[in-house]
Amino acid sequence: MTVDSLFEQLKHPNPNLRERAMLQLTENRDENTIPRLMSILNDEDVVYRRAAVKALGMIGVDSVPPLVESLLNSDNVTVRGSCAKALAQIAVNYPDVPFPSEGLEGLQIAINDSNPVVHIAAVMALGEVGSPAFDILAQALKTTDNVAVAVSVVNALASTGDERAIEVLKALTTDDSADSYVRESALSALSRLEQVINLNARR
Repeated sequence: MTVDSLFEQLKHPNPNLRERAMLQLTENRDENTIPRLMSILNDEDVVYRRAAVKALGMIGVDSVPPLVESLLNSDNVTVRGSCAKALAQIAVNYPDVPFPSEGLEGLQIAINDSNPVVHIAAVMALGEVGSPAFDILAQALKTTDNVAVAVSVVNALASTGDERAIEVLKALTTDDSADSYVRESALSALSRLEQVINLNARR
């Protein structure tokens, strides 16, 4: 299949065909593949856009610089949110590859994005990165006054499986100055975190 037809296939209603096209684009990519996938991130076709996010995630760390650039500088909320989601995909797809510091810094800045879609996607991506993002998440919890961000950070800390998060979450459950919803979230996140840690220990 030609490159153009592979890109067309990313819009296909059949998820298996979309997946196959993503894999082929990733395996046979050239210098135009990443820019072309990036250009789809503001497309109105949700299926097409999500396929581009997944394909950028499959490519891995080479996608990080353009994703961070658009995450921080695009005027389009959909593009910024898609960039954060693609960075999360990279962390999921390549758990054994160190996540680039440029990606971590970009996501840290995006926690303060004015749009909830973007800042929550950025926090979730940091949760997928795991331990390397621990300090950023712990810091965000101290500095944010946005309840939605705080709750997202609490949940992201739980998914990192990092034992240092136990102390942070425990402190939050007894912090009277914290929002009650954030405290409740910290309580349920604690038990989830302990499950993740136990699961990792058994692997």
